[in-house]
Amino acid sequence: MHDQNTDATSSTPVSDTLRDSGYWNPEWDSFTELDPLWTEKFLDMAMHPMRKGLIEPKVWEFISIAVDASCTHMYGPGTRRHIRRALELGATQDEIAAVLQGVSVLGLHANSMGAPMLLEEVARFKAQAPQKAQAE
Repeated sequence: MHDQNTDATSSTPVSDTLRDSGYWNPEWDSFTELDPLWTEKFLDMAMHPMRKGLIEPKVWEFISIAVDASCTHMYGPGTRRHIRRALELGATQDEIAAVLQGVSVLGLHANSMGAPMLLEEVARFKAQAPQKAQAE
């Protein structure tokens, strides 16, 4: 928990910039209420790669779309915001669709793991069926 007295003197430039630019996620409000300095440090770390400028902005938006649309995140407002920004930066519909298609394979692991298990269990079940019939 943070000290209420530090709030008035604490600087949160990263959080402020994100709010002003429309990149603020309202779900961060509760973190900020609990501990604005922790939130600031977290966001400063998270935004570091973008601020360094090593990845061109359109590609950064593609990465952000992939993260927000992934089956482990599924954050609709962020996905929409990053799609809009990618379009503003010159991305095509086909490029954004390719990002979404690429990230969709994350969910494929459920099939990659589950299908072989299903086949094994069906084979086991069928192998046990004659044994059960003989026992009866």
